[in-house]
Amino acid sequence: MLSYKESLKILKEANALIEGHFILSSGLHSPQYVQCAQLMSKPEHAIKICKSLAAKIKDELPDFDIILSPAMGGILVGYEIGKLLNKETIFSERVNDKFVLRRDFLIKKNQKVLIVEDVITTGKSSLECSKLVIDHKASIIGYGCIIDRSNDKSSLKQKIVSQVKLNIPTYSKNNLPNDLLALKAVKPGSRNL
Repeated sequence: MLSYKESLKILKEANALIEGHFILSSGLHSPQYVQCAQLMSKPEHAIKICKSLAAKIKDELPDFDIILSPAMGGILVGYEIGKLLNKETIFSERVNDKFVLRRDFLIKKNQKVLIVEDVITTGKSSLECSKLVIDHKASIIGYGCIIDRSNDKSSLKQKIVSQVKLNIPTYSKNNLPNDLLALKAVKPGSRNL
């Protein structure tokens, strides 16, 4: 398994962890931004992180039947973890602002489901996936992610297994430190279109 330091080095090399002044989808400001799509676009980096995460999941949450990932960010990560652990992997899609299963994907009654995504911050996408699992009368055994930046403040009840746990500070618009005030703010991310 990769160490924390090795993981951070790979994430930075892949431009998945960048420094600057960012406005997050929540409206908060941050000096760092996580963009795992950059990691997943570089297979030589992604495979190292995913192999290490798969090993952690195998150690900490070994007993599950299927992986569910939220679209978009979780699809590639979920697929790689499923491939490495030889588990069926499906994904949910947002239709009318609600996650649903399409494409004949199915969660069977009593299946043990691992929810895998790229980054967990508030846990919003994971919670929406959790609702799908519960609606199908299956059980959630936990969550897997490349980066856990929830600072233990997510509403997720089950265990989170992550490759890297980051404590990235966030600030309200009216409470910015001087170093962020000096930089032009950028609005990255899929929810900021």
